[in-house]
Amino acid sequence: MNSLKIGDEVFIQSYKHDGSLHRTWCKGLLIDRKEGVFVVVTDHTWVVESDKRRWITKEPAICFFYEDRWFNVISMIRRNGIYYYCNLASPSLYDGEAIKNIDYDLDVKVFADDSYQILDEGEYLEHAKTMNYPKAIDTILKRQLSELTQMIENKKLPFRFSYINDYLMSYINKTYKKGEV
Repeated sequence: MNSLKIGDEVFIQSYKHDGSLHRTWCKGLLIDRKEGVFVVVTDHTWVVESDKRRWITKEPAICFFYEDRWFNVISMIRRNGIYYYCNLASPSLYDGEAIKNIDYDLDVKVFADDSYQILDEGEYLEHAKTMNYPKAIDTILKRQLSELTQMIENKKLPFRFSYINDYLMSYINKTYKKGEV
């Protein structure tokens, strides 16, 4: 398997439980690799949806893809603050081709004022039925959703302005250290 190095560009692919491709980010830049997490910047990046729609992200985002958590966090840096979009998803892995995970529909949007909203509960219930999500997945996702909302409420990493700002400055100034992870 190809190794992924700090400073490498990487595809990000999200699948659905039935194995179908859900969404692809055509370019991310690995800027950090800590135990259990890939930290990737996407900046005006092409995104391709499963229905072939294409769009470009509007702002830089610092993305956290966890190998041991059933969610990922995308922090979108906007003029009026940092917004977070959290996807309940399988743990992420890098397979030599892309960082990959399975999207499980539920999302949490965190606003610049730290309020948040849980999204797509209806979609989750529909897909749980049509794609036959195992009961164990439902249990894991409910537990992880609770953990995620506690992290948001308690401003645990990565839900802190200074933490995201440090990564943004590192990206802008290209001070992240290139090297094998």
